[in-house]
Amino acid sequence: MTDFVDTFGASLDALVSAAQKVASQSAAARGLSATALIAAQGAIAGARRDLDASAAVVAGEIAARSRPEAGHAGLAQQEGFRTPEALVQHATGSTAREAMALVRVGGMIRDSMVHDSTVDATGAPTSPAAEPWLAPVGAAVASGALSVAAAEAIRGGLGGPNETVSIEALRDAAVELVRVGSGDDSGPGLGAGFTVNADQMFRRARDARDDLDEAGIAIRERERRQLRSLRRWRKPDGMTRYTWELDPESAALVDGIYDQLTSPRRGGPRMVDKAEQKRALAVERDPRTTDQLASDGLLELLGIGIAVGGDIGTGTGTGSSAGLRQLIGVRNPAVRVLVSAEHLAAGNLTSRTGHGHIEGHPDPISIETVERIACTNGIIPIHFDAHGQAVDVGREQRLFTRRQRIGLAARDGGCRWPECQRPPGWTEAHHVNHWQRDHGETSIDNGILLCRHHHLLLHDNHWEITRRGAEYWLIPPPGIDPDQTARPMPSKSPALRDLLSKRSA
Repeated sequence: MTDFVDTFGASLDALVSAAQKVASQSAAARGLSATALIAAQGAIAGARRDLDASAAVVAGEIAARSRPEAGHAGLAQQEGFRTPEALVQHATGSTAREAMALVRVGGMIRDSMVHDSTVDATGAPTSPAAEPWLAPVGAAVASGALSVAAAEAIRGGLGGPNETVSIEALRDAAVELVRVGSGDDSGPGLGAGFTVNADQMFRRARDARDDLDEAGIAIRERERRQLRSLRRWRKPDGMTRYTWELDPESAALVDGIYDQLTSPRRGGPRMVDKAEQKRALAVERDPRTTDQLASDGLLELLGIGIAVGGDIGTGTGTGSSAGLRQLIGVRNPAVRVLVSAEHLAAGNLTSRTGHGHIEGHPDPISIETVERIACTNGIIPIHFDAHGQAVDVGREQRLFTRRQRIGLAARDGGCRWPECQRPPGWTEAHHVNHWQRDHGETSIDNGILLCRHHHLLLHDNHWEITRRGAEYWLIPPPGIDPDQTARPMPSKSPALRDLLSKRSA
């Protein structure tokens, strides 16, 4: 076992050392001929496949030690991460999608080593293969014949077994796809050695699934419907991206709306109706891009839908308000803006200085936008002392009041667990000095925002939080850090940072 581990470590060291030497000699690349340059790119791609395979092996082991049944004792949660993918992303500095791919392909590689044995190559006990039909794919990645991206494409295109497609049939299809991906057999007319990229591999895998399950149209329709989702990502440049996955039937409705919003720009049919002609001409002359028109149009439709519901909290809207209340609850969605009194006062008609922040978002917004939103929603003052502590407006009770939650959100800016990015709306208020154990007060200085995962992790794994003035520190349990070195829990609120910076200037 020791020899095996030493060999693995030495192999990794050799790969890293070789990669560093190539990167440090970038000037040499300028002296290569065209043929040598292309050959070098192919060689590097091969080395990258090997490195990615190694990364997948390690990610798969991290996932195995973080399996759900281990709970908070799993490796990822012991280190303070919600999932093994989050731990891998932290360790690699990659995107969430890349980390997820490494974990999944790492699982395929582990599955390729299970077979009928109860131990893996290291002698450690194994669990049954999670996706045994993908074992040939994992073996191909481990041997360097297939990239991690191609393996992910096969997994996504083939899908899993159901009542009409057996594991054996999927495994046979995977073997054929591996042969295509490795260049051994690329199909009629393509010739040996022809390789496909990951996008082409996904299409081939999806075609293979359709061939296996031609009679299962209704089943695939249901499966597509179950895959519908709306996901949100905050990009580093301050923009927010929503990815909306729709089944074909639902997409047809949204496509119709999109086409109506943009058809004059895309050469849509010319209308006889005078009003439609006028609208089409206005769209064609609009200075916004086609993508901007579509985005603004959908936002306006959402706003109209909310406005039609009227005051859903009091039920004074139209007949649609009851349906809207079922969808989003008793409070209308709203934009909450944080701005210091100093910045708001500085936003006069001559200088237009100062700025604010949308709650839960790191980038500033102009004072003009602050004033526009304040005009619509009004202002709730929240006072801070010289140390950045929100003034306590609560009563001595178990649950934090709405006003206290507003103060905590303005001060903390979201979950204050290190590296967590959950916004205020996804958090719970935690008593630093516990309510029952320490007889802690329900006050703002004794409260701190934590997302549900980290709130549970703190209690279940016996982490502690201490406060020094307006600063909060996370104390790990002895099992994680024998020295229990305090870790800072900085505020995520850019508005508070602006306020303290201005006062210290």
